[in-house]
Amino acid sequence: MRKRKSRQPLNLFQMKERESDARQRLKDFFDEKVNQYNRPAFIKDDPVCIPHLFSKKTDIEIAGFFAAIFAWGNRTTIIAKSRELMQLMENDPHHFVLHHSAKDLQQLTAFKHRTFNATDLLYCIEFLKYHYTNSKSLESAFTGKGPPEKDGVVEKALTDFHNYFFSLDDAPARTRKHIATPWKGSTCKRLNMFLRWMVRTDKTGVDFGIWKTIKPADLICPIDLHVARVAKRFGLLQRKQIDWLAAKELTEYLRTLDPQDPVKYDFALFGLGVIEKY
Repeated sequence: MRKRKSRQPLNLFQMKERESDARQRLKDFFDEKVNQYNRPAFIKDDPVCIPHLFSKKTDIEIAGFFAAIFAWGNRTTIIAKSRELMQLMENDPHHFVLHHSAKDLQQLTAFKHRTFNATDLLYCIEFLKYHYTNSKSLESAFTGKGPPEKDGVVEKALTDFHNYFFSLDDAPARTRKHIATPWKGSTCKRLNMFLRWMVRTDKTGVDFGIWKTIKPADLICPIDLHVARVAKRFGLLQRKQIDWLAAKELTEYLRTLDPQDPVKYDFALFGLGVIEKY
């Protein structure tokens, strides 16, 4: 009976070579999915369609902020409620924020999206008026507390924004659940998505790239249960708890695929998880 040759264990070079090959295959697959979903046709069925209704920078910022804050649950409902709010703001959100009357605010009191109610909305309007009275862009609300740090740029930006957002005297406690912060371990999924819209840019025109202080390389990937499921299936994420540390871990892996634009893979993860039910 012929003896089987014993399989020789792989040496370190061979192990690294196989790992490199596997990573390249994964990158090729994810790049393909990015190309599939990161295109203009994606816009109409995604909350990013709301800021795309506008051309003025401040309108894009405000519309994008509300669309991102509303972005949990069914996408059709998110888009419908965001459009409803824009209509209540006379489809001129920056002008409305700065020049609304008491009667204008009264028209907002019936607005509600899931647990986001009139109390939350009116405070958001108050904060935005305060900010835009003193600043030309919402970008400084995230980056106005000194220069970005070498590491943890977005973590600092989100923490600073949360502290600034709730710095007004009458900030309602209930609204804090709608504006997340890494300091409490939240994934900050909706704000990370908003930052992706504002910071990241490419030739497809889905994201806007109108903010320049934070770089695309510094962004943190938005993560929810759908994205986490796909990330774990492909071995991109080991952490069981879906929190800020999980968002950072996932992003660190994505940086090995593209150090300059890791969050472009949000399109692949979202498409696989939500659209393809992978």
